[in-house]
Amino acid sequence: MRGLDPEQLEAARSVRGPVCILAGAGTGKTRAITHRIAYAVATGVVPEQQVLAVTFTTRAAGEMRGRLRALGAPRVQARTFHAAALRQLSYFWADAVGGPRPTLIDSKIRTVASAARSCGFQVDRSELRDLATEIEWAKVTQTRPVDYENTVAKEGRTPPMPPRDVARVYEAYEELRSEHNLLDFESMLELTAAMIHERPDIAERIRSQYRYFVVDEFQDVNPLQKLLLDAWLGDRDDICVVGDPSQTIYTFAGATPAYLTGFREAYPHATFVRLVRDYRSTPQVVRVANTVLRAAGSGAAPREHRIELVAQRPDGPEPSYTEYDDEPAEATSVAGKISALIDSGVPAREIAVLFRTNAQSAAYEQALGDAGVPYTVRGAAQFFDRPEIRAALHTLHGAARGDDGAPMVATVRHLLQPLGLTEQPPEGRQAREKWESLAALAQLAEDVAAQRPGAGLADFVAELQARAATEHAPGFEGVTLASLHAAKGLEWDAVFLVGLTEGMLPIVYAETPEQVEEERRLFYVGVTRAREHLHMSWSLARSPGGRRTRKPSRFLDGLRPESPSPAGRRGEPRRRKDRVLRCRVCGATLLEAAERKLGRCLDCPSPYDEELLERLRQWRREVSAAQKVPAYVVFTDATLQAIAEQEPPDTAQLARISGVGEAKLKRYGEAILALCAGATPEQVSKADREETP
Repeated sequence: MRGLDPEQLEAARSVRGPVCILAGAGTGKTRAITHRIAYAVATGVVPEQQVLAVTFTTRAAGEMRGRLRALGAPRVQARTFHAAALRQLSYFWADAVGGPRPTLIDSKIRTVASAARSCGFQVDRSELRDLATEIEWAKVTQTRPVDYENTVAKEGRTPPMPPRDVARVYEAYEELRSEHNLLDFESMLELTAAMIHERPDIAERIRSQYRYFVVDEFQDVNPLQKLLLDAWLGDRDDICVVGDPSQTIYTFAGATPAYLTGFREAYPHATFVRLVRDYRSTPQVVRVANTVLRAAGSGAAPREHRIELVAQRPDGPEPSYTEYDDEPAEATSVAGKISALIDSGVPAREIAVLFRTNAQSAAYEQALGDAGVPYTVRGAAQFFDRPEIRAALHTLHGAARGDDGAPMVATVRHLLQPLGLTEQPPEGRQAREKWESLAALAQLAEDVAAQRPGAGLADFVAELQARAATEHAPGFEGVTLASLHAAKGLEWDAVFLVGLTEGMLPIVYAETPEQVEEERRLFYVGVTRAREHLHMSWSLARSPGGRRTRKPSRFLDGLRPESPSPAGRRGEPRRRKDRVLRCRVCGATLLEAAERKLGRCLDCPSPYDEELLERLRQWRREVSAAQKVPAYVVFTDATLQAIAEQEPPDTAQLARISGVGEAKLKRYGEAILALCAGATPEQVSKADREETP
């Protein structure tokens, strides 16, 4: 119990349920609940094999199991709701259900598409995703197709199609699922709960196996998960729930904080503990977080359930609030600030750019690429689900069986080369992402070798298997780009919250007080991801020269200065009002990032020297290999294309090309001009070597 603060210690010593732990962001809730479980096991309150700790992600479950192993309780089961249900349903299937086992599907898209076609609807992939999400909401809230229209009207919910049409697709989906013996995640939970309710003998076996429950992130529980949890518990109350109503950001998917806020009513004799000491963020960041919640309105959680965080870290820099004329100016400035942070010693992997919607990512990918800053986009395919990683695991696993004791790192790199791990980062975004995945595996091999000098290939494969089971992907040395929803549960030294305007945060379709307050909680989650540096920004127009009609988010009221001066007056780069880029071929105004970079409309013809473009690419490959950075960090494909088209004769012309900033002009300007003048990459490299002292 050493190292626990008084509130964490109280939680750890409250070993008999029911217990409710209200835990604010960064207050060490995982530390408290794992110590509670370990203490209960060590004092004989419960055998470790009778504990079931329930989390919402496999990574959180893996982290919890790791901590419990270190605390001497390795046999405690920590699983997600779905993993626990699947284990039980699979075990009792033959006895409780019988017949061939269904096929578990992790995506509804294909079946929803078939259901929509059977109803005579033609929908695109985006609409299919929305329909699948709506069906998931209906199922987790226990809304049947026949009740769907009335339920959405009562809830004031806006479906992706007319309610009657959604109900038809929903009913057709369930019929197809039954016909083809398919099981989705919601039906799996429902079947498990029904099995326990309808079979007292099975219920007795499950309840004798698990009699001590801990549920993390209880504010995110939905009605279907609560139904299963109640089935597990029966008439017992040895349950500990942990959560924070102020971090409820998934009500659109059926989650509700009502089970957490109503815990005292459900269990009047429960023990309540509040964790308020924030060990993650500086006092300056904590002050912002607390101010955000104090402004909550009528749609927020009851005040008695809100956590006023108390900072435990030393002082740090003041958060910044910056207004820009347009989105490109905002993205360019953020990229510049990130470069400065990296130069000051903040690792790129400890920096994040967070936004409300995934569509906002593109501008920051472009700006970071132009600034030569590596980045990774969170929310793409899960690392261990990527085809190249699955192929790598298969290859490494096979090689480990015949390991001849050769140096592990060299062996890993050799095995990954045929899969795409080249010495030089490739061109193109998809090829780059594949290369980065394999490079992350190679880097992990080096990390394992450094931590365990005697580790062999079999040890490395075991490490990968453990990480795959917990979704613990190896890190990539790059800035994280992520939506606010995807950032939940993560933290960084520096966080940039961007695009903070009305209509974006809160999002335009947040109309009711409850919906607006969920958007406020989303902002709160974003703020509390920052350990030390917190930068908030917004832009008044979408494009340069556009109407500056946007307003800063209402959530910034009380945080930013009452009359914020434009970015240029605070030392930030400000675009001139005449900075309207026009196509050099047809004269049209250029709005899209790719068009602005090329200096022309994408469909306007522009001759260029193909040999020059190839020389530029070859030179970039050599530079990226020498500097050990991805090729796009040197110059993006679009920038090279623009250089080849415009063939700048001097530094002034080169500087006018989008993507050639001051830093890159200083570093690469002479080489680019030499290449444009006809020099070969070999001649440029030789000249560089001769000039290097």
